[in-house]
Amino acid sequence: MNIKNVSKFKVENSILIPLILFSIISVISIYCTKDLMGDSYQNYWLKQIIWYIIGFGIAYFMMFLGNKFFYNNAWWFYAIGVIALILVLFIGKEVNNAKCWFQIKYIGSIQPSEFMKVFLIIILSKLIRDFNEQFLNPTVMEEFKFLIKVAIIVLIPSILTFIEPDTGAVMIYFIITFVMLFIGGIRKRWFFFIFIILGTIISCCGILYFVNSDLFIDIFGTSLLYRIDRIVNWSSSSGMQLTNSLIAIGSSGIIGHGFSNTPIYFPEMQTDFIFSVFASNFGLIGAALLILLILFFDITLIHMVSKTTDITDKYTIGGIIAVLLFQQIQNISMTIGLLPIMGITLPFISYGGSSLLSYMLLVGMIFNISNESLRFTN
Repeated sequence: MNIKNVSKFKVENSILIPLILFSIISVISIYCTKDLMGDSYQNYWLKQIIWYIIGFGIAYFMMFLGNKFFYNNAWWFYAIGVIALILVLFIGKEVNNAKCWFQIKYIGSIQPSEFMKVFLIIILSKLIRDFNEQFLNPTVMEEFKFLIKVAIIVLIPSILTFIEPDTGAVMIYFIITFVMLFIGGIRKRWFFFIFIILGTIISCCGILYFVNSDLFIDIFGTSLLYRIDRIVNWSSSSGMQLTNSLIAIGSSGIIGHGFSNTPIYFPEMQTDFIFSVFASNFGLIGAALLILLILFFDITLIHMVSKTTDITDKYTIGGIIAVLLFQQIQNISMTIGLLPIMGITLPFISYGGSSLLSYMLLVGMIFNISNESLRFTN
């Protein structure tokens, strides 16, 4: 293909087509929850269409700016994200004892932690690139100082998000950091030390949780106790949410119950458990095709790493793949009882303006990476 004869804003079909299919599947799945949800949820499928239109508009607009704009202004985006996380603790809307959202009239709820994932990927890409350019063969002490800097940058939003509380987002922050540092070439011994430290902290908390729960509550509060309870007891849990999800999926057979014929209600149908809705309506065949589509999209991104020549973009793709893979595996697994329920959405499929727009910001960066030569060719 002659690059000079192609529009500089053309998007590769291997990226665009799966995204279009994701949008169709998302809207259909959300529509299939309509009959089992209250009146206030009846137009969610229409809202998702609007969010997708806005999201694609943002992703294409980002092609005018280029990824260098975001790398050059990484600290500003990070500062905005941190300020938003602080403000939401004071003026955020409280839902189920969690302050994670800003309520904006005529727009809806905005969740800062969703956008913080994007800002972390941008700032870490810049930091790792700058470090590798400054120190071609860094000493152990130079790496240690760099890791302390990264730890401070990641812990600030992590602590703020944990207080909300949004444990799932905190886990995503850490996974993004580990994967990007690993890709960035940091000595492997540091990961060994980090896992030892984390393992020690988790073990101490676990011992205190089992031995003296009253003291645990005095130190950490009931919120953390409840979150650990959910993780510890998930395998033996028979809660209505998971039970009904398994019934919906298990009863769907090969071809499912049919379009908009979800057999049973379970909480968070349109968000955390959207995979259960789609599987119950379209059966084993539909669920398998969706998983294959997700795998194709992920493999396309992985293949993109080998094609791009910009080292900062490589780190960015690594962070994006880390986010998507973790959320895809966690979300689908928790709907079928393989992993604890953690309130993590299925990227591009679950309902949510903040969630979807954050993914579309990442898509905009993907567009830029895959079409860099096209954008700058007249």
